[in-house]
Amino acid sequence: MNAIFTDASFQNIMNVANRYGISVNAITDLTQRLMSSNGSMAQFNIPELGGGGQWMQGGMTMVGDMFNYQLKATVDGLCVELSNLIHQGAIQYKPLPKVQNQDGSMSPAGHWWGNLGFPNSTGSQNNTSYAIFSNINRLAIQQNGKVTIFDTLDNQIGGVGQQQSGTYSVTFTSQYGTVNLNSLPIISGGDNKPKEQPVQQNNVVQNQQAPIIEQIQEPLPMQVVSNMNTNTFEEDIFSKIEKLAGLKDKGFLSVEEFNAKKTDLLNRL
Repeated sequence: MNAIFTDASFQNIMNVANRYGISVNAITDLTQRLMSSNGSMAQFNIPELGGGGQWMQGGMTMVGDMFNYQLKATVDGLCVELSNLIHQGAIQYKPLPKVQNQDGSMSPAGHWWGNLGFPNSTGSQNNTSYAIFSNINRLAIQQNGKVTIFDTLDNQIGGVGQQQSGTYSVTFTSQYGTVNLNSLPIISGGDNKPKEQPVQQNNVVQNQQAPIIEQIQEPLPMQVVSNMNTNTFEEDIFSKIEKLAGLKDKGFLSVEEFNAKKTDLLNRL
């Protein structure tokens, strides 16, 4: 199992195993579970760690022997240390081996997601395959023979479920909740991007962009433009008169000065 990690990463894993007195295989298994969530959580079934258990970043640790507090502290210490190493980039998978294509270019052998490297987690549901690459913030989805690569931004994807409706049959969750694929930038495979839904208010579907485009493309009649300019000019005059009235009320202008300026402004209409 250690072949999937870089040599430096495997050395770090062995150092942790030696410090805690636990086998390298057990720590490697735990590290793989943590890698699938980019170090944020792990569900495992490791005999040396009491069998089934769960750890989540932020303080939640569960072990099979719930009253074995020493084992619980050991699991928590292991997960915290390994999680920190993952976040620091000190634990990484080896790059996938590459083969030469007919055009002379190189690409990873036998993987539908192309040259993204080794994923933290893969799976398939309802004819949709996915691969999560937490270290490089990428999500690959293959559906109906088409592959779409998303930039996951700062989402730490840690859960996958079945979606009842929508473009894809799978849904993803991160530290922010359900991940909206419509909001993620697409790196490649743009034809497979989910379509944005029109805005719906009071059970009436409104397409807000089309009217704006039509207004820009259709020039306004000259009479309408003239009326708009006139109305704007009149509103400006009345606004100035209101400001002058405020200055008069505050004592900055006398009644005579106010009346003179108001008359001057009204004569411009």
